[in-house]
Amino acid sequence: MRLKTCKQVVLGCLCGFLAPAFLCRGGEIHTHKAPLYWSVYEYAREMELAGIPYHEMDLSSAQWDAVIDMMSTKFKSHGYDMICTDGFLPQTARDGSVYMTHYGSMPLKTLISKCRVNGMRVGVYDNPLWIKGDLDAKVPGTDYTLRSLTRNSQDQVLYPEVTDRPDFTWVVTDHPGAREYIDGFFKHYHDMGVNFVRMDFMCWYEDGDPGRDYPVTCGYGRERYELGLSYIRESAAKYGIFTSIVMPELYNDAELESKYCNMTRIVQDTNIGGWHHFSSFNRGKIYDRWPYADNQFDGFTHWSHIGGKGKVILDGDFLRLNKCDNDDERCSQVSLQLIAGGPVTIADTPETIGNLDKFYTNEELLALNTDGFIGKPLSDEIDSEGSCIWYGTMSNGDVVMAMFNREEAPRKMSVNLSEIGLSGEYKVRDLWKHADESAVESVFTVTVPRHGCKVVKLTK
Repeated sequence: MRLKTCKQVVLGCLCGFLAPAFLCRGGEIHTHKAPLYWSVYEYAREMELAGIPYHEMDLSSAQWDAVIDMMSTKFKSHGYDMICTDGFLPQTARDGSVYMTHYGSMPLKTLISKCRVNGMRVGVYDNPLWIKGDLDAKVPGTDYTLRSLTRNSQDQVLYPEVTDRPDFTWVVTDHPGAREYIDGFFKHYHDMGVNFVRMDFMCWYEDGDPGRDYPVTCGYGRERYELGLSYIRESAAKYGIFTSIVMPELYNDAELESKYCNMTRIVQDTNIGGWHHFSSFNRGKIYDRWPYADNQFDGFTHWSHIGGKGKVILDGDFLRLNKCDNDDERCSQVSLQLIAGGPVTIADTPETIGNLDKFYTNEELLALNTDGFIGKPLSDEIDSEGSCIWYGTMSNGDVVMAMFNREEAPRKMSVNLSEIGLSGEYKVRDLWKHADESAVESVFTVTVPRHGCKVVKLTK
C-alpha cells in the first residue's frame, strides 16, 4: 500500500478544517468501457523534440482535416470515434471566456464542428483546477473573481517559500467560488459537445511533486486535492463527462483517483514510443511515487490489482506503432492494452501511420473492448514469469489468455489450465491469426517470438 508522506500527514493535521464536508454522493462512476481514440501527442512531441518554442507550436487546419479524414475513414467503423487534444500547444481562453476556447490557433468550436460532420467526437486536454481566463473576470454565476480563487498569504501549504511555476495558475479548492468554477468548467465543455476530459499534473497540485530536485508548486495538500476531485466527480457526472486523470501521485493504492475519476494513468509518458515505452525503458524498476513505472508492461502489471469490473480504468498512455521495430512488437502493444481493459489511443499521424491501421482494427481483439473485458496477470510481481501471462473471462464465458515474450529471443512458454481456473478440454482460437487451432487439455504450450505475443480464446 502506498502511504502518505510525513509532509502530507503534517499538513492534514494543520489543515483539518479543509477536510471536505461534501464528498460526491452521485451514482456509480465505474460503468464505462475504455475509450478508443486518436491523440495529437506524436505531432506535439515531435515539435518539442525539434526545438519549436511552446508559443509557436501549432497544427494547421489542413492537418486537422487530414486527421479527421484518417480517423473517420479508417477507424470510426471499428469503434474509434474521437480525437483528443493534448498539452504542448498553447491553450487559451479568448474573447472574454473564462475557460479554454482555442488549442493552438484552432478554435475548439470549429474543431468540434469539423468532427461532427464526420461522425466523430472531440476530447480535450484541460484541468478544472487551472485558470486560463482574465483574473479579474467573474466565476460564472457568482461575484467571485478568478483572482480570489488563487493562493493568498493566509493559505497553509506544504512549501510556503515556493512560488508555483508560471505554466499554470491553480485554483485553491477551499476558497469560496471554487466549486462553482469547477462546475462552470464542465458546463462549458458540455455545452460545446465535449464529453471526455484528460486532466494533467495533479501530482504537482497535491504535494508539489517533491521527487524532483525541488518542488514544482507550493503543494496544496491532500485535503484540497480530494475536495477538488469530489467537485470534479460531482460536475462531471452532472454533465455526462468522462474524466481521465493523467499525472496523479496515486497514494494509498490510488485511493482518491479510483474513487473520483473514470480512468487514471499508471505509467510514464509515451515519449518516443515503440518497444522503449512498452517494455524496455527502466524495466523492472518500480518507484514509490509518480510515475511508479517507466514502461507500460511494468505499469499495467504493478497496478493490475486496482483495476477490474466496477473499478477505475488503467491508462497506459498513447501508442506510436510506427516507432516499433517489427510487427510482433505492434501486436504485443495493442494486445496488452485490450487484455488489461485499457484504452487504445492512436498517436500515429496521417504521415506516419502507413498500413499500421490493421493492427489497431483487429476485430477479434476489439471485441474485448466492446465486451468490457478486463484481464489480470498470473502475478503482479514485476518481471516474474506470471506477469507475462494475462487472462480473463468474457461475458459469454469464453476465456481469453495472452502470453507475452519481453525477451530478446524466442521463448517456449507453457500454462497449466488449472492456473487460470480451467479444467477439461477447450477449443483454441488465435486472435491474431484469426484461425482455430488444436484443442487443448491440461497444458497449453507455444513458442512465442522475440518481443511477440500469443493471444488465444479458449471455449469449452
